[in-house]
Amino acid sequence: MAGGAVVAGGSGGNPLRHGFIRREYLWAFILVTSLFFLWGFAYGLLDVLNKHFQNVLGITKLQSTGLQVAYFGIGYFAYSPVAGEVLKRRGYKTAIVMGLSLYSLGAILFWPVAKFSVNTKNPQAIFGGFVICTAVIACGLATLEVAANSYVSVMPPHNVANFRLQFSQSFNGVASFTGPLIASKYFFSEENKNNLNNVQWVYLAVSGMGMLVALAFILTKLPEVSEEALQAEAEALAESHGADSQAAQPFYKQYRAITGFVAQFLYVGAQVTIGSFFLNYTAENAHIADSKGSQLLSYALIIFTVGRFVGTALLAVVSAPVLLCIYAIMCALLSLLIGSLHGMSGVICLMLVMFFESIMYPCIFVLGTSGLGRHTRRAAALLVMGVSGGAVFPPIQGAIADKFSTRTSYYLVVPCFIYIALWAVYIWNKDGRRFGVPATSDIEREVEAAAGGVVPAAAVGALGYTHKQEEEMYETAEKDQIETVEKA
Repeated sequence: MAGGAVVAGGSGGNPLRHGFIRREYLWAFILVTSLFFLWGFAYGLLDVLNKHFQNVLGITKLQSTGLQVAYFGIGYFAYSPVAGEVLKRRGYKTAIVMGLSLYSLGAILFWPVAKFSVNTKNPQAIFGGFVICTAVIACGLATLEVAANSYVSVMPPHNVANFRLQFSQSFNGVASFTGPLIASKYFFSEENKNNLNNVQWVYLAVSGMGMLVALAFILTKLPEVSEEALQAEAEALAESHGADSQAAQPFYKQYRAITGFVAQFLYVGAQVTIGSFFLNYTAENAHIADSKGSQLLSYALIIFTVGRFVGTALLAVVSAPVLLCIYAIMCALLSLLIGSLHGMSGVICLMLVMFFESIMYPCIFVLGTSGLGRHTRRAAALLVMGVSGGAVFPPIQGAIADKFSTRTSYYLVVPCFIYIALWAVYIWNKDGRRFGVPATSDIEREVEAAAGGVVPAAAVGALGYTHKQEEEMYETAEKDQIETVEKA
């Protein structure tokens, strides 16, 4: 793929100074960003439920990872292709409303399962019920991730896609630390540490929140970005760089997306592995009580959130592949320390690694899906399928932790971060070896300048302008030409 101006950076410089969203997309952007908060909250609760179910239902560490298998395996791996087809055929709005409906349905089903858990003689069946509820929620979240990540990425202007998605994903981080905070107060308090009563009320609230957001989307006219427009832009951009369009190749030759899927698979596997056994690590390696460990997990997720916002600021001046490579190297080094150190020093490294994890998911998503034209939506589904890494790694870690120790099991993630660092170098080389922020693409510059000649039709259509906006730009160009002639 020629060039790389669509990936990361600002519109001619710093996106904080020049803006990163067009006015006509502002409300849609705000509404879609709220979805990142929803699934961040759901994920924040997941890691805490792991340990809570171990305590209340008497299941092993390996058995408790059934939640992660359902969440990432059934929801993300199995259902993401379905979500991708719905997105491709029915558009962003339909996919988002469908995702919110499944999300709310799964959350409300927690209520009867928690009710049946009172004085149960079959805790394994109760846990199975929670696994099914988690799978339904995950199907909804997978649909939302396919649609929302893709939509934020393809909104114009395209050369700030990485910055914009990083900004939206920051609110995912804000939500993720509220889950453990709620758990430390309502799940692990003295009166509730041995029952599941409060689980039902928390998830009823989650269901109500999902329904309200779904209603907001139903009542909103969401601007669509067509595949034809994305294809036209990719071809026009390739032509401007004097190269053949990679987007014209069949999907199985989109190596950027395929290698990006592997990077996303390994990243999410590592992230879930690090979070799933956080409370086991603090309890075994530093002898910290679960209520205190849940608070530390919340603080770690606050660090993750701060990392998201710091990463967003850095992406205004540093190219995404460079930053991704540096952060992946730091994660690999810290993971080695987590597996080697004892006591509070290991816990500190466990919390710090979350800072450097923070930018990875949105960066990998945008770098893996940019410039693919008509393949963009299918690539988005493939990258979200990569989240299924969260189903594969926790059982492996659980088996290692049961046989050796939780501390030793953290060595599992080191190769994952090494691959991500190498993939970032591959993308950096592919996109022109830029260390800083790329300037506005030639295609967008032609449209935005709209002077001294006719604006290329492919470029105008590719950037998602309405018919009225196109006419206004052509009229402006004609007026400028007339003024130039008169002055001459």
